[in-house]
Amino acid sequence: MSKPAIIVHDIAKAYRLGALGLKDAQNATFRDALAGMFTSPLRRLRSRMVEAGAEDDDNTFWALRGVNFEVEPGEVIGILGRNGAGKSTLLKILSRVVEPTRGFARMRGRVASLLEVGTGFHPELTGRENIYLNGAILGMKRTEIKAKFDDIVEFAEVEKFLETPVKRYSSGMYVRLAFAVAAHLDPEILIVDEVLAVGDQQFQKKCLGKMQEVASGSGRTVLFVSHNMNAVRRLCSRCVYLKDGVVEMNGPTNDVVDHYIHTSTPQLQETPVRDRVRGSGHVMTFTGLRCIPLASPSIVPGAKVRFEIDYESEQTLRNASIAVSIDTEQGDRVIAFNTRLELGMQTFPAGKHTVSCTVDDFPLAPGTYGADLYLWSNNRPVDHVEKAAMFEVRWADYFGTGELPSPNGGRIVKRSTWESPAFDLVAT
Repeated sequence: MSKPAIIVHDIAKAYRLGALGLKDAQNATFRDALAGMFTSPLRRLRSRMVEAGAEDDDNTFWALRGVNFEVEPGEVIGILGRNGAGKSTLLKILSRVVEPTRGFARMRGRVASLLEVGTGFHPELTGRENIYLNGAILGMKRTEIKAKFDDIVEFAEVEKFLETPVKRYSSGMYVRLAFAVAAHLDPEILIVDEVLAVGDQQFQKKCLGKMQEVASGSGRTVLFVSHNMNAVRRLCSRCVYLKDGVVEMNGPTNDVVDHYIHTSTPQLQETPVRDRVRGSGHVMTFTGLRCIPLASPSIVPGAKVRFEIDYESEQTLRNASIAVSIDTEQGDRVIAFNTRLELGMQTFPAGKHTVSCTVDDFPLAPGTYGADLYLWSNNRPVDHVEKAAMFEVRWADYFGTGELPSPNGGRIVKRSTWESPAFDLVAT
């Protein structure tokens, strides 16, 4: 029986609040740097001893607590969690960028990490030079890099810019080259964070195909972090769901993704209206949003879906309207539901209340979406909350033919009636 490619045992990571800040570090003198060379080992030891015993210390923030899981060679594992759940901290520990406060991570094989755009690139070096530099960092010989060089350049689509310093690359060119190097230079373990969101849809599709090839064809291990649940379902056999720095669930992809969506949807925190309002209003604020499938276990095209909107108001608000707008992950507006268009201007009573909006035939194609909330009164904006909730639309046999909508077929699905003499000829 083969040994696990990755072992994560009781990993915890604590950060001390109020520690030396970036500004102080930038203003440090050469004398301070020399002194730090001798004092930093003792300071790190003291810091880790303090962090290890600071379970109830208000000045300590625990990004991770007691994280345990194993990954077998050739597995493709998804790491899920909302922003701040500890995903990036975990990946940095696995990539040896930071050390855990407690526990350990054992990696068997060479590790290639894409934690942010241009990881490991030197901005002054050309694309060609950075390919060789990254390969050397991964432990590859020059002959190995040369053998894969043409494939890397072709995949990244940067042939015209090979002799250009990468500091002049766009973010898209950066990530294309970084991914191409990491995926082609034969690492045993590939760690990919949300950097693929920088590329266009065609490149994302290309990267997903390459990762499938890397995992299935070469038997290499992949850790994949993404908020694109369709990509996670397509690529990963198993997922680890992090919530508030601990493992909430570890299991088959569909089960974990369903649980993640269900538990992460109602996540609008109460904040002062002045921190998020676009306008001069101040009397009413949104406090919650839930996306609920009513006749099916999940949201699918054609399902009956209800949006429940919680608000709190100091006084009765007249001549007002509420809207829920839905955007793709890329921020493109898809559809909106507005009380003004369907009911006219309304009066919303003071106090804490819930407004519901029910859509009988939900028209969105499969994908991950974000819902924004808007409130107007007397044609002036009173409150606007961006990404008040995230939700996913799952695949379903919407047309009853066994055919599923194509990802390139648009974001709206709707039944239609087709007529032609040819159909009658086929039928007879």
